[in-house]
Amino acid sequence: MNTKTLVSLSLLVGIGAVLHTVIPGIFLGMKPDMMLTMMFLGIILFPAKKNVLLLGLLTGVISGLTTQFPGGFLPNLIDKPVTAFVFYGLFLATKKITRSLLGASVLTAIGTLVSGSIFLISAYVIVGLPGAFFALFAAVVLPATLVNAGAMFVVYPIINGILKRSTIREAVTTEQLS
Repeated sequence: MNTKTLVSLSLLVGIGAVLHTVIPGIFLGMKPDMMLTMMFLGIILFPAKKNVLLLGLLTGVISGLTTQFPGGFLPNLIDKPVTAFVFYGLFLATKKITRSLLGASVLTAIGTLVSGSIFLISAYVIVGLPGAFFALFAAVVLPATLVNAGAMFVVYPIINGILKRSTIREAVTTEQLS
């Protein structure tokens, strides 16, 4: 794995961690997960299985450590890696479409819905839910879907523009070819 790629992924995870920590819980300890946006951005910009695994595991651990959801550590450890690979699969299946701004935003919305569903189901099985599944889904997952898609719509062109002007993109392309 390329050092420049690791540094870039670390920055995205770090930004996601700060956003995840700062955003308050909005309904029964659940909050929109902005780490997902950064994880999805990392997968779009550096699409390789090892990067997806690394992002999924790190995001799961950090989300679990910073969650306000009662007993949310284990559900986060399950949710993020599974979501990362589902997102990666969808990204590969729709690669030409998802390289566009609108495509990346729509795929982020789908990924957030998948993540929220997996989190709630695993939390229900492991620790139980503090409210009804559909109430939590409607009160937290659906708004988070809009927030994450909107964040991707704003952040993706900025980060993509920075990467086009730097040597990071060249290093990633060279690494993927070897």
